[in-house]
Amino acid sequence: MSTENLPQSPEQQLRKPRVAVVFGGRSSEHGISVVTAGAVLRAIDRTKYDVLPIGITSDGRWALTADEPERMAITERRTPSVEELAESDEGGVVLSVDPGSREVVYSEPGSVPKALGEVDVVFPMLHGPYGEDGTLQGLLELSGVPYVGSGVLASAVGQDKEYMKRVFLSFGLPVGPYEVIRPREWAADPAAARKKIVDFAGEHGWPLFIKPARGGSSMGITKVDGLAGLDDAIAEAQRHDPKILVESLLRGREIECGVLEFEDGPRASVPAEIPPVSSHDFYDFEAKYIDSAPGLVPAPLTEEQTAEVQRLAVEAFDAASCEGLVRADFFLTEDGEFVINEINTMPGFTPISMYPRMWQESGVSYTELVDRLIQAALNRSTGLR
Repeated sequence: MSTENLPQSPEQQLRKPRVAVVFGGRSSEHGISVVTAGAVLRAIDRTKYDVLPIGITSDGRWALTADEPERMAITERRTPSVEELAESDEGGVVLSVDPGSREVVYSEPGSVPKALGEVDVVFPMLHGPYGEDGTLQGLLELSGVPYVGSGVLASAVGQDKEYMKRVFLSFGLPVGPYEVIRPREWAADPAAARKKIVDFAGEHGWPLFIKPARGGSSMGITKVDGLAGLDDAIAEAQRHDPKILVESLLRGREIECGVLEFEDGPRASVPAEIPPVSSHDFYDFEAKYIDSAPGLVPAPLTEEQTAEVQRLAVEAFDAASCEGLVRADFFLTEDGEFVINEINTMPGFTPISMYPRMWQESGVSYTELVDRLIQAALNRSTGLR
């Protein structure tokens, strides 16, 4: 059911829109989600919006948290958690699934449930499964609450790298060689599953990247130079996801481009380049978030290359039916061709993250970026659209 035409009470018409910032979650990217939410909480214009921070613990409990973004930062190479921020070890937040109500209720064992008021829009800052993959988006659709970012389908496609690549190929976008090993293949015949990877290496050469098929933030990814490290790499990927993706090394430059939905449609930012990091084998989790490896914004590309990667980024956004925002990641190969690696429907969103930096360079400040995303969500109905 669309909530676009729900009548507003006089109180709703007078009060500021209420934004629920939802973060944390059950995925291995829990800590990065908390860091990202802290940056967004700092940036939201409190003169325009009321804010309700809601954290999801690692075991899935929705918790009321303090509005204290200064506690939501990486300290001593360690990411924060919702458990540290929750106002209670037992209390839970419940969002109504009645599309005629956007009421949020808080309850603790032995206490009378407390109404926290209605929410006008959700800013879901979750990364990975159980949040970025369409699951939370489906709940919000049932609840009739508008939200920032892509809907159920695009979120699911953007999370599963296998189906993302299949969609891109069907729209004629350039994709590098890959192989997928599903859980049932490991269960039925582990030796045959492993042989698929070895045969893939025989066709495309070493090194390979072994990664979770439905992961993010470069977690669980291993660069493997030969048979000796293969089994450990498989085990590390499966620690994050029972389905794994195998990719060949594409030699070239790593280029990223942000896409943001404006009133007249999606537009691409200036692109950025991720240069090789001497202290890391590739742009892994620690290089991104712990050591804050710098990217080049804008990327040193020709005008023609810039226009081409921007065109491909918007095409990828449209191919996956995305909404709101996307970061598209590419390789510029040694023969001068762009190959799309993946899209991220809820990219890292701290001020030092590449997506906000690219838009800052494109003339959209961090605060304006957050505001534009909230306004776009408020103006978009739930349901089929």
